[in-house]
Parts: sequence; structure tokens; C-alpha cells
Amino acid sequence: MLAGILVGVAVIGQAMLLAWIVHRAVTGAPSIADLLPAALALVAVVLTRGAAQYVQGRAASTAATDRCRAIRDDLLDRLHAAGPARLDGWHRADLASRALHAVDALTPYIAHYLPQRILALVVPALIGVTALLHDWLAGLLLLLSAATNLSTKCIHPLLESRIVIRLGVVEGVFADHVRGLLSIRLFNAEREATVRVRGFAEQLRDDAMRVLRVAFLSSAVLEFFAAVAVAAVAIYVGMGLLGYLAFGPADDLTVYRGLCVLLLAPEFFVPLRQLATHYHDRAAALGAAEQLAPLFALPAMPDATDAHARDPGNVILQAIRVARDDRTILQAFSLDVRPGELVLLWGPSGCGKTTVLHTIAGHLPVDAGEVRVNGEAPGIPGAVAWLGQRPFLAHGSIARNIALGRDDADRAAIAEAARNCGVLSFTEALPDGLDTRLGERGLGLSGGQAQRVALARAWLSQAPVVLLDEPTTGLDADAAAPVLAAMRRLCADGRSLVVAGHDPALRGIADTVIDMAEPS
Repeated sequence: MLAGILVGVAVIGQAMLLAWIVHRAVTGAPSIADLLPAALALVAVVLTRGAAQYVQGRAASTAATDRCRAIRDDLLDRLHAAGPARLDGWHRADLASRALHAVDALTPYIAHYLPQRILALVVPALIGVTALLHDWLAGLLLLLSAATNLSTKCIHPLLESRIVIRLGVVEGVFADHVRGLLSIRLFNAEREATVRVRGFAEQLRDDAMRVLRVAFLSSAVLEFFAAVAVAAVAIYVGMGLLGYLAFGPADDLTVYRGLCVLLLAPEFFVPLRQLATHYHDRAAALGAAEQLAPLFALPAMPDATDAHARDPGNVILQAIRVARDDRTILQAFSLDVRPGELVLLWGPSGCGKTTVLHTIAGHLPVDAGEVRVNGEAPGIPGAVAWLGQRPFLAHGSIARNIALGRDDADRAAIAEAARNCGVLSFTEALPDGLDTRLGERGLGLSGGQAQRVALARAWLSQAPVVLLDEPTTGLDADAAAPVLAAMRRLCADGRSLVVAGHDPALRGIADTVIDMAEPS
């Protein structure tokens, strides 16, 4: 804003110097020596104006980038802290759209609209006062036209909010079709899928065009009033200099004062035009903020501390109660897990096993009771490693998937984790070993191999508590054996394992079995 105000001051100085030089050249016979100081001052003012504009743009861009990066980091931390339980029902493509496009929509608002909102008042006021001091009638015309411009309404934020919503829907539909592309081709449904995606895309286009129509109409109205005001000042100055007007200060109008006012008139409306342009950014930001608000209502990530290292691997649940959707899932449930212990939560589906895991991970709050993980409240980053029924494996090498989340891990640490979790037993037969590349969602590995890669990732994370949800589901005895052996090695390493499952093979390696089907 300070740089923008400096630009406005430079504009005033530039107009006054240029008008004075022209006035002297027209009304007298000055020498070059007489005009040289003013000309040098004019060059200095022009250079100052350019430098101030550069600083203004650079500072605005830097501030907006830093602020949006902080907003996105906070948002991703909240999504991480919320976990899969609280995000159940959210489409991943919709979450990605909000984290990317909605946050990006805040950038022009911070960089342009916020400072321009002040500049649109300060700079025209400075120019208007300067015009009043030179010719009060011309200055009054500019100020009256400015009031008309500021009263013009622009884009409603609900239109922009609709675009953000529609964009998330389109991305979700497209992601679903890509994920189910094989099924679409098997059932020869390419035409139906194409028509469906095209329909959603056309709805997005219609909403975008609706916003653009309003934006162009608003800009046209503002440009019309600005053009009329500048034309009125030009006619007044011209008629006054020719002697056709005898009203107000027209009799005393000189070339210097008339030209100065005439040069300031277009510059008077520049900040107002820019504000009108950036009003679209305000509407987009308000629409994006409406979409981000539910995500920022999620709990924030607890502060990362070293407190959990004081009691690593210890998990205590004391008479907790958890209810979701007006249904009590856990009632007065207690659990005590010691370092190096493998505790199996046994029971049929729906008895609350996964809920216990979510509670330990900090994904679900408890309605009553207390939860302590490593001596602290749950949710501290790095305290817990989570392994779901379908481990996440990204497109890339096996080594990269093991080191996911640990960019600082060296090759030796990755190889050690792979060896302890039985990954090397099958990668040694592959031509590229740990550098073998996988397809999306672990394409190229069997279920048991994918589980071992995920366990190696948990090993490498150094998390003292490891949570596993049905780790042997869908695996036969031969495929499950290396996974069970890797789990025991994790316990031997001092990790605490809390496992939810109903596989009899898990009972054989568990230190403690808790039957979730029995009443608490």
C-alpha cells in the first residue's frame, strides 16, 4: 500500500512537471538551461514511479504467496489431524480441489484487492485535492464522478461459490470415471461415461460464463462513467482556454493549470478501475472461503513435542465412550498397552475395533473417559503409524514407497526396514530389486507383498505405536505368514502394536486378546 501511495504521488508530480514544461514552452521562449532542471526532475519522477510499481507488485506477490502457503499448510495439517474417520463422506477429489483451487483463489484477493481497497480511496483523494487546488470546478467534477463509480455493484460471491462447488463435483466425477475406467471399457459404457462428464463440464462452463457476464457488465458501467468524466473535464479545459466559458475559475485558467488537471483526470480513475477489476477477486475469495470453512472447522493439529518420547509405546484408554450419529459405539471401554506388546482387538465387523484404532490415532474424539498415547494426548505427529486394510502405495519404486513421509531416510535405513519386514524376500528375485517401479495403488504386488511394504514404512517411521486394521484380510496362510512374522519383529524392536482383526492366525501371535463382542 505504501508503494502504491508513492506511485500516486509520483503521478501527481509527473503531471505537474510536464504541465509546467509545456506551459513554459508555449507561453515564453525559454532556453534549454531553463527547462533542464524540470526535465531532469521529470525523468527522476518517472523512474521513481516505475520502481514503486515494481516494488508494489513484488511485495504483493510475496505476501500473498507466503500467506496462501501458510493457509494451505494449516489446512493440510487439519486434514491430517482429522484422519479418515472425520473425513468419511468427503470425496478425495473434492478435498483436493478445495485444498488447491480454493486456496489459490485467495491469492489475488490478498495480493490485489486488499491493498487496492485502500489505494482506491487514498490515491484519488490525493489527485482530487491537487485538482481542486489548481481548478476547483474540474476537481469537483472528478470527485462527483468518483462517488458514482464507487456506488456501482459488482459480482456476488455466491456466483463464485457455485463455481468452486461445481469444480469440485466435476473433478470428483472425472476421478471416479478414471478409477473405474477398466469397468467402463468392459461394459462398453464409454459413450455414457463421456456424456456424463461432458454434462457436468458444460454446467461448469455455464456458471463461469454467468460470472463473466456480470464482470464485463460491471466493468462497462465503470468505464462509461470514467469516460464521461474525463470528457467533461477535457471540454471544460478546452472551452476555458479558448475563452468560451466565463463561469467560475474558467476566466483565470492557464495552460499550466488546465493541462495539469487534464493529465490528472485519467489517472484519477486508474485506482478505481483496478478496484473494480479486483472486485472479482474479492467475490472469488469469498466463494472459496465458504468452501474452506467446513474444513477449517476441523480440529487443528496438536503441537508437535518431544513429550511422547518420555513414555514411548504406552497406550492407555480409561473408560472411554464414543458415539457417532447418535449411536454409542464404545461404552466404558478401557485398554492398557505396554511397549513391545501386541494387543489384538478381536470380534466381528461392527463391534468397534476400528473405532478404537481411530481413537488412539486421534482421528475421533471421545465423549467421556481419557486417552493417553505415549504419555500424551492422541494426535501428536510422529507418535502413531497407521496401516489400514488396503495400504496406500503410490506410483513409484518400492524403496520410494517405503520411505514415504521420510524424505531424509538413506538407502541403508530403507534396506534395513525392508529386510526386517520381509520385503527383501521377494524383491531380491526382481531385476531392479527395491528400485522396481509399481503402478497406481501398488499394481504389480500381491496383497501380502503390499502389506509387507506398508509394514516396512511403519518400521522406518520410528513411530512407537503401530495400529493395524485387518492386516491379513484377503491373504491365504502362505501370504499371511511373512506379514505375521514382520509384526512380531516390530514388537521385538520395542514397538507397541494394536491390531483389529478376526483372523485366527492373529490370535497365535498376540500377547493379549480383547474380545470386543463381550460387554465392557
